[in-house]
Amino acid sequence: MKYAITAATGHFGQLAYHYLQELVDVKDIVVIARNLEKARALFAGADIREADYDDTDSMTRALAGVDRVLFISSQPGGPVPRETQHQNVIDALVANNVSFVAYTSFAKADQSISALASDHLATEHALAASGLSNSLLRNNWYLENEMGFITAGASQHATSYWATGRAGWALEREYAEAAVKVLVSDAPKAIYEFSGSVNDYEALGLALAQATEEKITVTKETLTEHIATLEKGGLPHDLAAMFASFQSPTDEGSLYVISTDLPDILGRDLTPLPAALQEILARS
Repeated sequence: MKYAITAATGHFGQLAYHYLQELVDVKDIVVIARNLEKARALFAGADIREADYDDTDSMTRALAGVDRVLFISSQPGGPVPRETQHQNVIDALVANNVSFVAYTSFAKADQSISALASDHLATEHALAASGLSNSLLRNNWYLENEMGFITAGASQHATSYWATGRAGWALEREYAEAAVKVLVSDAPKAIYEFSGSVNDYEALGLALAQATEEKITVTKETLTEHIATLEKGGLPHDLAAMFASFQSPTDEGSLYVISTDLPDILGRDLTPLPAALQEILARS
C-alpha cells in the first residue's frame, strides 16, 4: 500500500508525515512537493516527487502507483484559482485510479457562509463527481491561527479581539494526526467535522492567563478599533486589516461546530486549552 501526502512541505504536511511514518513503513510513503530542495531537506531518505497544483501533468506523474492520498488544500489568493488547482489534483487522482482520498476541507463547508468555504465546497462537489472514494476532513480553526492574540497576551499582559461567536480551537498537530488516522483507516466515514470544544475569545484569554500564570487584560473592540490596535503595534494598515480578518469566521458563526469527531478518531481527549497554549508559547 502506497500513501501520498500532497503539499507536504507546508506545516500541516510536515506534521502529517511525522504521524504517518509512525503508522506505516516509510518506504510506503510518497512525499509530493513543489519545492524539491525544501522537501529533500525536510524528508531525508523519503520517496520525494515534484509536482505543482497548477500543473495536472506533473501531479499525474507524481501520483503514479499511489493507493491512498492525503490531499491537503492549497492556499487561496495565488495566480491560479484554488478551485482550478484542486480540480487539477482531482484529475490526476482519477488518472491514477487512486483508491482513496482524504481531503482537508472547511468546517461545515456545505452550510457555511464564510468566504473561505466556497472553494472547499467546490472541491467537495468535484470529488463527489469524480467517483473517487473519499473522506472530507472538515477542519475547524487551528489554535495557532490566533498567534497575534496569544503572543500579545503573553508578552504584554494585554490582548484584544473584535469577533463575537465561538470557534472549535485545537492544535494543528491534532488535526494532522487525525487526518493520518483517517488516511490509514479500514472503514473511514464520508465526512468528519473535526473541531475542538467551542470557546469564545474571553475563554481563550482566561486559558492564556492560566497558561502563563499571569494576569492578562482582554479587551473587546470593534473591528475598526482592532485594526487600529494592530497598527499601533507596528503593522501597516493592509497587514493589520488582513490579520483582523482572521477572526471573521468566528464572528459570523462559521466555526461554531459541536462535534466529537476529532477526539473520537484520535482515541483520546484533546489537549486542554491552557496546556495547548503553553505548548505553542514554548515553541514560539
